[in-house]
Amino acid sequence: MDRAELSITVHRTGDEATLRLAGEIDMLTAAQLSTVVNEVLAEPPPRIVLDLGGVTFCDSQGLGTLVVLSRKASHAQSLLVLSNVGEFLLRVLDITGLRSALMIRNDARTS
Repeated sequence: MDRAELSITVHRTGDEATLRLAGEIDMLTAAQLSTVVNEVLAEPPPRIVLDLGGVTFCDSQGLGTLVVLSRKASHAQSLLVLSNVGEFLLRVLDITGLRSALMIRNDARTS
C-alpha cells in the first residue's frame, strides 16, 4: 500500500501567502497541512490562498482541517481562500454543506 503524500509549496508576496498543494489531503497528511498553515499564521498576511489545483483526494479529516484552518486564519485577522478547487471537491463540499463555511475562488473555471 502506498503512503499518501502531500506536497506544499509556499510563496509569499506583500499581502498574500499562496500554498500550492499537490496530492492527497487525508488523515495521513492533514497534520502536515495544519503545520504549514500555522507557520504562515505566525506572521499572518491579510490573505492565505490554498491552491488546490493539484489535490487528487480529500477525505473527511481533510475537510475538517480546511474548516479549522479557515477559523484559525480568521482569528489571526487573515482570510483563508481556496482556489482552483476541483469539481470532485466542490461536489463533496456541497454534499456536506461545507461550501458555505469556506471562501472559494476558482481562477481557472467557474462552476
